[in-house]
Amino acid sequence: MKSPLVLASALVACGVLGETAGAAETSGPWRLAQALELPKWLEVTGEQRTRYESLDGQFRAGRNGGDQALTFRTSLMAQLKAEPGRIVTEVLDARQYLSDEGSPIDATMVNALDVLQAHVRWDAGELIPGGTNTVRIGRETLDLGNRRLIARNAYRNTINSFTGADWLWQADGGAWVRAFYFLPVRRLPDDIDSLLDNEIVADTQSFDQQFWGVYGDVGKLPWKLHLEGYYLRLQEEATDTLRRRHLHTPGIRLYRMAAPGEWDLEVESTVQFGTSQLRAGTGQARMDHWAHHQHAGLGYTFDAMWRPRVGIRYDYASGDRDPNDRENGRFDTLFGARRFEFGPTGIYGAIARANLNSPEYSVSVRPRSNLDVSLSHRFVWLAESRDAWTPANVRDVSGASGTEIGQQLELRVRWDVLPGNVRIDTGVTHLFAGEFMERAPNSTQQGDVNFVYVELTLQF
Repeated sequence: MKSPLVLASALVACGVLGETAGAAETSGPWRLAQALELPKWLEVTGEQRTRYESLDGQFRAGRNGGDQALTFRTSLMAQLKAEPGRIVTEVLDARQYLSDEGSPIDATMVNALDVLQAHVRWDAGELIPGGTNTVRIGRETLDLGNRRLIARNAYRNTINSFTGADWLWQADGGAWVRAFYFLPVRRLPDDIDSLLDNEIVADTQSFDQQFWGVYGDVGKLPWKLHLEGYYLRLQEEATDTLRRRHLHTPGIRLYRMAAPGEWDLEVESTVQFGTSQLRAGTGQARMDHWAHHQHAGLGYTFDAMWRPRVGIRYDYASGDRDPNDRENGRFDTLFGARRFEFGPTGIYGAIARANLNSPEYSVSVRPRSNLDVSLSHRFVWLAESRDAWTPANVRDVSGASGTEIGQQLELRVRWDVLPGNVRIDTGVTHLFAGEFMERAPNSTQQGDVNFVYVELTLQF
C-alpha cells in the first residue's frame, strides 16, 4: 500500500523544509490579480487542491476490501466591483480518479466544471438603521454558525450552493441577523457511471426543494460569550431522488472563542419537527418527524510554548426508536459539514450527525506559527439500537447487535508551507471495531478500518 509512504514523505518534508516556510510569512501571499496587474475593480482568486485517500478495510454494507481515490478540486472566482455593488462569479471543477464501481462515489465527491456562485451583491449601507445591510441575489455559498446545519464545505470535494436571495444586517456592536430564501442546488450527474467518468452535466435547482430561515447573533456578552439563535425551514417534495421532508429546525448556540491562557466553550441545542421520509423513491408513507441534536464542548489553551490545547466534547443526534411505527426520530443535519467534528469524509466518513451518541477528547499543539498537530480519540455509539449506522447503511432492526460502533483515533498535521499560498494537510485515522460492527446482520464484519490521506492546496 503506497499511501503510508506518501504520508511519511510529507511528514519528513515538514521537518526538512520548515525553515524556508518561515521566511515566506513576512513577504505576504502571491495573488494572481497582482501578477496580471488587473484593475482594482476586478478581483480574481483561485484555489487548486489535490488529495490522495486510501482506505484499508471496509465498513459499508455490501462492499468488500479496501479502496483508494485521487481527487482534484479547482475553483476560480472573479468579482467585478462597482461600489456599493459587485458581481461575483465562481466556477468549480471537482473530479476523482482511481475509484471503481465498488467505491462510495457520489455527488459529494464529483461535480465536474460547473458554476458554484453567480450573484449580485449590494452593500446597502444603513438601509435599516443601526448597522450595515448587504443583499445578495443569485447563486451563492455560505457558512452559518459552526457549520453544523449550513456550510460551504472545506474538506469535502464538492461544495453546497444555493440559488435565491439573502439579507445580512450587521450592527455596530457586533450583533448580526441573516435571513434567506433558497432553492438548494442539485449537483449533477448522480449516477455511478457518469461520476466515475467525471461527466460534465449542468447543476440545477427547482421549487421541489425550498429552504429558508433566519439566523442571528446577539454580539458579545459578558465573559466574551456569544449567543446565536436560528430557525430553518426545509420544504421538499418527494421525487425519485428527493425524500419528502417538511422540517422545522430551531436552535440556539452559546460559545466562547479559544485564546491563550483562557477557557473556551460551546453548547448548541437543536430540535427538529415536521414530517419526513427515511428513503427516497420508495413510496414510503409520510411520517411524523421529531428529532434533536445536542453538542457540548470545553477546552483550555495554555499560554506556553507550542500553545497546547486540551478539549472534550460530546455529541448526541437522535435516532429512530421504532422502525415499525409512523414516526421518524432520526436527526437530519440538512446542509451541514462534519469533517471539523467527526474526522475525514471522502471514501471514509464513518461518523455522521444522525443516530449518534459520541464523546471525544483531544489535544493539539502548534510547534511553529504555520504548523499545527492534533490528536483526537472519539467513542462512537448508536443513539438507538434499532436504527441505522447511517454512513455504513448497516442496521439491526431487532436491536440485538447493541449500540457500540467502536472508537476512532485520528492524528492530523497541517502545515502552511507558504502561508496564504501552499498548505499540506495529512492525517491517519483508525476505527476500532465495536460490537455493532462485528455482529449486525448486514455488516461487513471485516474488523478494524484504517484511513490515510495526503492533501496539497495551492491558493493564488
